[in-house]
Amino acid sequence: MPANDPEKLARRLENEGAKVIETFNALTDEQWRVEVYTEGQTWTIRHVLAHFVTSERGLLKLFKSIREGGLGASEDFSIDYYNARQQKKTKDLTPRELLEQYSEVRADSVKWVSRLSEEDLAIEGRHPFLGQVPLVEMLKMLYLHNQIHFRDFRKLLE
Repeated sequence: MPANDPEKLARRLENEGAKVIETFNALTDEQWRVEVYTEGQTWTIRHVLAHFVTSERGLLKLFKSIREGGLGASEDFSIDYYNARQQKKTKDLTPRELLEQYSEVRADSVKWVSRLSEEDLAIEGRHPFLGQVPLVEMLKMLYLHNQIHFRDFRKLLE
């Protein structure tokens, strides 16, 4: 996929999002409680979905800010602190509510990316994990990030 093609990037995000939704929709009540990560705070599959929702929502705001001339994430931004705070905020949401929110935020991301220009994709800013990179690399990380977590919990369901 050419790095400077917003439409292809949007389609990739849309396709990956559809696969995520399909997989989560197929989970049983018991599977939602499967523990995926146990170091530090324990995360179940439900926590992973909450993470998908909150991280993409936050990153989309960050991307929009960078496109408008913002610098990106602050130097002292703590991913661990952010994730812990977001998990607390979403603790009372059901898997169904989280899936609805994920569907909405991914649709928003796809729509926004599809309206970008090749020049927009080259704008640089600070990503909380990648550091100083162009928007195109940050956007690719949206689906790569999900694929990493997805792989981790799919192994547990086999």
